[in-house]
Amino acid sequence: MENSNKRYWKGIEELTNEPSFVKNIHNEFGNMPSENDSKGEALVDGSGTHRRDFLKMLGFGVAAVSLAACEAPVKKTIPYLNKPVDVEPTIANWYASTYTDGGEYASILVKTREGRPIKIEGNKLSAVSKGVLSGRAHASVLSLYDNEKLKGPQIGAKAADWAQLDKEFTAKLAAVAAKGGQIRIVSNTILSPSTKKVITEFTAKYPTTQHVVYDANPAYGLTQAHGGILPSIDFSKAKTIVSVGADFLGTWVAPTEFAAQWAETRRVGSAKDGKKEMSRHYQFETILSNTGANADYRAAYKPSQEGLVVISLYNAVAKLTGAAALAGASIKLDHLDKAAKDLVASKGASIVVAGSNDPEVQKVVVAINALVGAYGSTINTGVAVHYRQGNDMAMANFIKEAGAGKIAAVIFYNANPVYNHPMGAALAAALPKVEVSLATNDRADETASLCQFIAPDSHYLESWNDAEPKTGFYSLTQPTISTIFKTRQAQSSLLTWAGLNGDYATYLERNWETNILKSGAVQWKNALHDGVFQPNAVTVSTAVPSVDATAAAAAISKAYSANSTGLEISVYEKVGLGTGSQANNPWLQEFPEPVSKACWDNYASISQPTATKLNLKQGDVVKVAGKGYEVTLPVLVQPGQAQDTVAIAIGYGRTKAGKSADGVGVNAYPFISEINGACVGTCTAGVSISTTGESKDIAQTQTHHTVMARQAVVQETVLGEFVKNPQSGRFNPTVATAEGKKNATDLTLWNGHQYNNHAWGMVIDLNTCTGCSACVISCSAENNVPVVGRQEVINRREMHWMRIDRYYSSDAEVEDLKGLEVASDNPEVVFQPMLCQHCNNAPCETVCPVLATTHSTEGLNQMTYNRCIGTRYCANNCPYKVRRFNWFRYYQTDEYDFHFNNDLGRMVINPDVTVRSRGVMEKCSMCVQRIQEGKLTAKKEKRRPVDGEIQVACAQSCPTNAITFGDMNDPASEISKLLAVEKEGRAYGVIEEINVKPNISYLMKVRNKDVKKEA
Repeated sequence: MENSNKRYWKGIEELTNEPSFVKNIHNEFGNMPSENDSKGEALVDGSGTHRRDFLKMLGFGVAAVSLAACEAPVKKTIPYLNKPVDVEPTIANWYASTYTDGGEYASILVKTREGRPIKIEGNKLSAVSKGVLSGRAHASVLSLYDNEKLKGPQIGAKAADWAQLDKEFTAKLAAVAAKGGQIRIVSNTILSPSTKKVITEFTAKYPTTQHVVYDANPAYGLTQAHGGILPSIDFSKAKTIVSVGADFLGTWVAPTEFAAQWAETRRVGSAKDGKKEMSRHYQFETILSNTGANADYRAAYKPSQEGLVVISLYNAVAKLTGAAALAGASIKLDHLDKAAKDLVASKGASIVVAGSNDPEVQKVVVAINALVGAYGSTINTGVAVHYRQGNDMAMANFIKEAGAGKIAAVIFYNANPVYNHPMGAALAAALPKVEVSLATNDRADETASLCQFIAPDSHYLESWNDAEPKTGFYSLTQPTISTIFKTRQAQSSLLTWAGLNGDYATYLERNWETNILKSGAVQWKNALHDGVFQPNAVTVSTAVPSVDATAAAAAISKAYSANSTGLEISVYEKVGLGTGSQANNPWLQEFPEPVSKACWDNYASISQPTATKLNLKQGDVVKVAGKGYEVTLPVLVQPGQAQDTVAIAIGYGRTKAGKSADGVGVNAYPFISEINGACVGTCTAGVSISTTGESKDIAQTQTHHTVMARQAVVQETVLGEFVKNPQSGRFNPTVATAEGKKNATDLTLWNGHQYNNHAWGMVIDLNTCTGCSACVISCSAENNVPVVGRQEVINRREMHWMRIDRYYSSDAEVEDLKGLEVASDNPEVVFQPMLCQHCNNAPCETVCPVLATTHSTEGLNQMTYNRCIGTRYCANNCPYKVRRFNWFRYYQTDEYDFHFNNDLGRMVINPDVTVRSRGVMEKCSMCVQRIQEGKLTAKKEKRRPVDGEIQVACAQSCPTNAITFGDMNDPASEISKLLAVEKEGRAYGVIEEINVKPNISYLMKVRNKDVKKEA
């Protein structure tokens, strides 16, 4: 068994058995509220801990609650006088639309209830996004109901009306234009062709206008290397994938799209279907990224060495293909030569990607891909991708011109460069020199607050728009709710200021009928219904961009060094919070980062050897300085990170975003440096760390539970072993009996259950789960999961119904301290989604004194909230630790001042799911509301549900289709077919030895590594 010697651990604290960790793993329910806790003093509210108090509560508390329950709460309702034709109470309406945020894109379906958007799902008709969404796209529905947004236009920080703003602003623009003053429109990437046409109309009215585009996390180097475009990349066609610093499963360019492609190459067959192939993935990087955590082979380098890594890889490939080597410095890195051999061996089905924004680095990568035959197969230059259109040099030039007083007027089109650009401070100092300034941002943020005018744009769910993510592929955005505040689409504003009709909806339709559809109103309605309009065929080009790799290598040799000895800063983007554009979204703030499992903060991430050298430990507050800029933040010890590096995430440090974002973390954008004319996320000179003597807890969810060395939790093997024996790596627990050893699953005290109708279950493939955690936010949106805040997460009281456990692993024995230290430098990683397992022999059901948790006739473990009295016996008896207790009232309470604490934020609540109150236990219900809706729909149509029409939120949201849900009693269902072939293969139940018979099965992890371990 390949993994028999493996030790799994959740963090450095578990590996080293820190006293705080050892103490907490025996503390079943985390830090218990004290009797004087300000959030609730009485045990009737769920905070007491003593048995006699519990008995007293039974004597009076339950009776008091029963009396209170007799009085119905007062609700304010306003009946329809004239009911809208397409709105039926309790029936959801779905609308096709488009989510964009800078260069992030997805075609979506918006679920509305009585006119309220409450949930977003992917539109499977899209040939681009193919129905997959990121966690940020799921969370964007909550941003619609953000109470911190401006309620209307402002002039000089004072409320105004639109007529007044239009009059004053156009007068000032006209004065600027009359004297030939320079006008700039500054925006992030705009995917909308109609919006670009509006900007052209505006420019025609004011000819000195120039449109400056930048991105908070740019890909300028990649576009420069490809002649000004982004090529179309298809990982599904690759047998060998090499990434140099590109987190393409997490944050790089189009991660959800790439994840779906990557997963297609990572599925391995069963014992019966004969498919025993999968791609091999190499990752070279500084931090342990989400992509690196999923790689077969991984090695770390310092940021100052990145350019030399691609030169060394080029030369290794060139040696094997007979091409001339590049001159310049090189670097030795584990697995680099092996990666080159595999790239050449799978020529025509290989791809190399790099996350660097340095154009010279990207040019060498282009040359490598040309050598391995990537163009025309895994890379297609025949379809231009529009996700990143920013021009770093143009943006830097604009800021310099503004500082020199050469810019007369500027319009910030939903852009916040004072915050999210490395030269933000210089821009803030320059804005007073600009004669006229306006922002269309939805709030008075770091940039808009410095402008004379704010003309707030509407949320995309309130708007008309379109998008062209790739050449020829179009999608539409339509409003799913009337504007909540007195906002106006930025396109309408630009049209109005250009002296044209400000009706953007009509303008959009006319543009589509004339320039896109070219065939009249019928096709417009069809496109609006489907949400997409796309070509039937895709152009494939084998053209290779023309690059001078020799000159690029020379430039790299000047900018990078193989022998750097000092500390270096690596600036990166988090999977959840991203660039910080939705930083005031509490769902994203409480999103556990897939690798670090931290939330509500950014931190100085360093390796264990670096921490030891600097005499630092996790939680120590330090000052990190570089480029004349300094921040103060806590240390997080991160396995797998390059030594002598400090990693800090962007997206934090907001000062004028709202109550959930302001003061959370520090701003890392100023650390970004300029290399070869581009913004590169690194700072390599003059970096220092000094301790402040203080400490700060980091809100991490990962070590709130422990696997306690159970071998059955994570099971894995390598492809070579799996081909020979599909059950290699399986842990089959046995129990010694008087009759000899028997399988643990053959012994039971239960009589079992008979499921005569449906038997709902789930299969989760550990091979294709990337840990992206989109399912976590989708589950929160669907099931009204409350946000508890940073301190409650630290107190180990997070409420997520679904969590993604991240396990590090190593082959070293517990006593092998040196081996464990090496393992922590570059451990292997496994992600495992964990939710209620809906056990057939459920331990929780046997201990509930009031039968609040019961078993359904369809295999679901049910919770009856109004019967639960909060004993927490069920959580104590749950071996998976997936049940959540409401210690406090998380809605309409000032101490939990998130979206549930205001009338606007509560509009996102799903009316099909109860909002749980204080003192009750809750957990995954397998989206029973969706199951019931699907069954009722089928019953009305006098049929059985069709496989796939009932989907739980997590399965529907998974970009890689790692989660399969369905009826195990239906032999034609996908889950039945999967279990039938995997029963003798990869399928296993977590902790099978206790024989709870879960209805969720996992398919063990298979790595495409050589069977023989390498040095």
